[in-house]
Amino acid sequence: MIADGDWKKVILITNDFGKENFTPEKPADFIIVDSTQGLKELRNQIGDQLKLKIKDTEVAVNLVSGTGKEHMAIISALLKLGLGIRLIALTKDGIEEI
Repeated sequence: MIADGDWKKVILITNDFGKENFTPEKPADFIIVDSTQGLKELRNQIGDQLKLKIKDTEVAVNLVSGTGKEHMAIISALLKLGLGIRLIALTKDGIEEI
């Protein structure tokens, strides 16, 4: 998805394991989280870092990897920042909004 898209910026939200074991095909910023913390704390950690990295009013989001708790924290953080969200996925036809 990173290689196939024409993105202004790519931000990957992951844990230490993900950062150590995944190498993106294009430049990307990482937000490293501790998924063992509570949902509100996780949301706040993500939101605090995202507000420094996102200057637009809308983001494209892919949640194909991760846990439900991580997904809730990401969506909540984005909405609390007032951002519009477009959910995207890599399909047999390429990158599509779902």
